[in-house]
Amino acid sequence: MAEFVIRLADERGHVQEQVQAAATADELRQRFTQAGYYVYSVKPRGLTGTARKTKLETFLIFNQQFLTLIKAGLPILGSLEMLAKGQKNPNFAGQLLNVAARVRTGEAISSAFEAQGGFPLMYTTTLLAGERAGNLEEVLGRYLSFQRVSLAFRKKLTASLIYPALLITLVFGLFIFLITFVVPQFAKLYEQIGTQLPAITLAMLALGRGAQHYVLYVLPALALLIFLAWRWSKSDAGAERIDSVRVALPIFGKIWLKYQVAMFARTLSTLLSGGIPLVPSLETAARSITSKRISKAVFSSVTSVREGKGLALSLEATKVFPELSVEMIEVGESTGALPQMLNSVAEFFEEDVQTALTASLALIEPAILIVMGVVVVIILIALYLPIFSMGNASNFGR
Repeated sequence: MAEFVIRLADERGHVQEQVQAAATADELRQRFTQAGYYVYSVKPRGLTGTARKTKLETFLIFNQQFLTLIKAGLPILGSLEMLAKGQKNPNFAGQLLNVAARVRTGEAISSAFEAQGGFPLMYTTTLLAGERAGNLEEVLGRYLSFQRVSLAFRKKLTASLIYPALLITLVFGLFIFLITFVVPQFAKLYEQIGTQLPAITLAMLALGRGAQHYVLYVLPALALLIFLAWRWSKSDAGAERIDSVRVALPIFGKIWLKYQVAMFARTLSTLLSGGIPLVPSLETAARSITSKRISKAVFSSVTSVREGKGLALSLEATKVFPELSVEMIEVGESTGALPQMLNSVAEFFEEDVQTALTASLALIEPAILIVMGVVVVIILIALYLPIFSMGNASNFGR
């Protein structure tokens, strides 16, 4: 008998977590399901969830192939073993072989994937819904559609940010080159001449000398600082702080918030369409969102939904979701077409994000070029001003 951590909800929607002994995770899941509980997850005790995650593109390709094979009539076990042998990523192949071994012993495919610890919660929840409803092919196809749309949208956003990121990199690269290489050469020249230098030139030369002397200390310190900041961002406190800063940004804060609302709406729509009840769908969607602020707001709305309040009113009470999204969700609830309306919310905000980001970057890119030009001009003036002064003095002497 092994020990498992089971997370479940009773008929009133109250969520609890217990440690139970069972032969397999599937046997424990069935035991509590038959007792009338809704089981969210069953994990071996001590599993920390630190398993290496597979790249999304690789995971989508696998699922597309998996769906094709089971639609063609191949058994799930044989499909898993066949696809595991064809994986180039040894970590992912090992995970699939472990899933196949668990399925061979009678464990459900959803709990077998869940036991790996590196797969999205939404994926295992979707598989569970498909197993319960007997429509695994349908829910898997819906999950693939969701991920394809999400991935395409993320690629568009990434492509929009490439040029500004390149410009910023060039600005820093040019500044470092001028300070660490060009400025010290002028310092040597002016030391040989021995003329009196303007204050701006002295300041620039001092900056160049300091950069040369301390660059070997600054770079490791900067690398350490970046590493510590990255580690801090992985903690709950760090993630919340970073998210609050992102939301508070003048222009990009609203864009980030709308992007997260779009991801939440599309995730919730996919889960509801798969037959998962509203409360478990909300909790799964909340855990799938990057923004801690949106995630907390969704979790707080779960309590109101359990008490019988509508989803739109519960989300409105958090004062986080945009008014338009709340109104659209309210219409979806009143017409009985909530999943379809959530899809419309996602599409609307995704288009809004793309438009706003394009407009913002169109203004920021010239600003970056202007800043780069001003920095270069200031450095050049500081370096060449003594030469111009000496030239003027010699002409005046004549």
